[in-house]
Amino acid sequence: MATADLQGKYQKLAQEYSKLRAQNQVLKKGVVDEQANSAALKEQLKMKDQSLRKLQQEMDSLTFRNLQLAKRVELLQDELALSELRGKKNKKSGESSSQLSQEQKSVFDEDLQKKIEENERLHIQFFEADEQHKHMEAELRSRLETLETEAAQHQAVVDGLTRKYMETIEKLQNDKAKLEVKSQTLEKEAKDCRLRTEECQLQLNNLHEDLSSRLEESLSIINEKVPFNDTRFSQYNALNVPLHNRRHQLKMRDIAGQALAFIQDLVTALLNFHTYTEQRVQIFPIDSAIDTISPLNQKFSQYLHENASYVRPLEEGMLHLFESITEDTVTVLETTVQLKTFSEHLTCYVSFLRKILPYQLKSLEEECESSVCTSALRARNLELYSDVKKMTAVFEKLQTYIALLALPSTKPDGLLRANYNSVLTHIAIVLQEFHDVMKDISKHYSQKATIEHELPTATQKLITTNDCILSSVVALTNGAGKIASFFSSNVDYFIASLSYGPKEASGFISPLSAECMLQYKQKAAAYMKSLKKPRLESVPYEEALANRRILLSSTESREGLAQQVQQSLEKIAKLEQEKEHWMLEAQLAKIKLEKENQRMADKVKNASGAQLVQNTQENPVMVNAAVQDQEEPSDRTWQEPVQSTSLVGMLVKTSDSEVPDVESREDLIKNHYMARIVELTSQLQLADSKSVHFHAECRALSKRLSLAEKSKESLNEEMKLASQNISRLQDELTTTKRSYEDQLSMMSDHLCSMNETLSKQREEIDTLKMSSKVCKRGVCFFFSERKDPCTNMYAFVCINASSCLWIGISKGT
Repeated sequence: MATADLQGKYQKLAQEYSKLRAQNQVLKKGVVDEQANSAALKEQLKMKDQSLRKLQQEMDSLTFRNLQLAKRVELLQDELALSELRGKKNKKSGESSSQLSQEQKSVFDEDLQKKIEENERLHIQFFEADEQHKHMEAELRSRLETLETEAAQHQAVVDGLTRKYMETIEKLQNDKAKLEVKSQTLEKEAKDCRLRTEECQLQLNNLHEDLSSRLEESLSIINEKVPFNDTRFSQYNALNVPLHNRRHQLKMRDIAGQALAFIQDLVTALLNFHTYTEQRVQIFPIDSAIDTISPLNQKFSQYLHENASYVRPLEEGMLHLFESITEDTVTVLETTVQLKTFSEHLTCYVSFLRKILPYQLKSLEEECESSVCTSALRARNLELYSDVKKMTAVFEKLQTYIALLALPSTKPDGLLRANYNSVLTHIAIVLQEFHDVMKDISKHYSQKATIEHELPTATQKLITTNDCILSSVVALTNGAGKIASFFSSNVDYFIASLSYGPKEASGFISPLSAECMLQYKQKAAAYMKSLKKPRLESVPYEEALANRRILLSSTESREGLAQQVQQSLEKIAKLEQEKEHWMLEAQLAKIKLEKENQRMADKVKNASGAQLVQNTQENPVMVNAAVQDQEEPSDRTWQEPVQSTSLVGMLVKTSDSEVPDVESREDLIKNHYMARIVELTSQLQLADSKSVHFHAECRALSKRLSLAEKSKESLNEEMKLASQNISRLQDELTTTKRSYEDQLSMMSDHLCSMNETLSKQREEIDTLKMSSKVCKRGVCFFFSERKDPCTNMYAFVCINASSCLWIGISKGT
């Protein structure tokens, strides 16, 4: 189920991811389009800037030309004034020159007028172009800002979606890894479950075979040994004694004891309530000590005086029911005969309540009709009027259901077993209704007593009686609440305990069968008691256990000693064999030693004979000593053999010269093992040192590995930063390259335009040269200039009055 949920979640996440991916593509496309638009707008802005620069340059050139023309006009005006003065003086002599000056003046005036008109027109065009450029620039800037903000917003959305997608992808990958791990664990569990199911299937088959064999055996025994099976018939089965459930009986007795205590409290509260109500009738609304009360209240008081004869039997009936539930009985509805007695007492009390109900209602009406009754008190009396009716109705319901529960012990056909559960449930509901009614009575009566205490005619006796009635009503409310909660908490147990009966069958058929069953149970208990005999004296259990331990330990020690003896005998046999082997070896060694001694003696004799021949002449005493010395070894050689026992074994020695050989052999063995131990110790130390070295080397390698991983991460980050810088530099390079290309194209265009203007100016100069016949040197009547925005250089052409042409280049203005 969890896997299906995870799969569904994974599919939902995949669908959301596909939707977001499609939205991301759309947003990316929109961002790319907006970037293209912004680039186009930037290009347009650059073009506009270029045109603005051109217009500014033209404006500067026009301003300069305007200044030049203004100066020229001033000069012309001055020359005109001078010429007029000269003309007045030389009027007669200079008629021909005046004609020429008039023509020249007219030409200059026309030229000046044209230049002024052209200047005005250029000013207007420049102003309009400037205004249009400023307006377009503002629009483009605002549009660029909006596009930049939109691009930033789109980029933020794209970044957010990218982060979201990455988080979603990581989450999905983690979920996928978890699901893979979980699927692997589930596969392992499935394999284990398959193995266990196979084992369980084998066990089930074995149990099936075993149970089938036992069933066949049991059926054969039943068919052979049981002539009559009384459990097949419910009438006969009801006579069988059920298994004794002591815990169930103790539980039922405990519940009955609690119910008895609650009924006793309820009976006490009812007695107090009816008694104090009788006293109140004698006091209010008319005090019997002062005046005669109404016949209705007299009759009501008389009936209330008889309440003890109806209420006390309830406690007695519950006490009898409690005493009938013992540890030896079987407590079910069919065996609780005393429940019928309690039901009869409750029926009598309900009839008593029905009898006093009309008088109680009329008494309340009489209180309402009295002169001391106020409207608030009348309202409380009406509430109590309905509450008393509800209380009587609740007791009638309770009596009906308890009478139904008492039917199985008297009339088994009166109540079907299938209806037991519903009857018990309805009793719990009725007890809760009784508690609610008593709470309403307590609330309304407390309000009524408070109002009556405030009346001017209220006596101390009335106040005391009301307080007593109120306390009894509160006790009734508490008792009803305890009984309702007690029965509600135990109703499930009552329902479950109904199946307690013979062989857990349908229960007892009739009260007679239940009574017979109880008699059979008593007889069976008496028979079992008669079979019980006193125990014979025997050894205590602890002592028997101790004796058994001693016996087992002695048996085990005897077996262990027998094994040790057997092992010792085997060792003795091996040692005897080794003894015989070493005896033979010793005899062989003895024979070899004798031969060696004989050979040495012969050599010594030969050597001593030669010495004696040489030394007899020198010192005869020394010869005798040498002969004695030669005889002594021979005497030592033929001594008796001596046995020597060591760690290696037993050796037989023929002389004392063999003792050093045995000791030397032991020393050699000891030295060999000591050398071996030293060698192994050195090898162990070498291995420990190597292991420590390898451990340190592994730790160093692990540290180097961690450092290498960290450096790898840092290098990856640096590589990312470097790639980002490379991409950024590439973008800057492309932008600079594009700007340089634009500038170069602008320069080439500007040079072309300059060449065109120069060619035009040359043509104009040529035409002016051809047209001008009178020229005066030093007066410049035509001037043209262009500014290069890149080099900040001015190219100018100037034609003076004498048709002289100057072409030059200058910096600045």
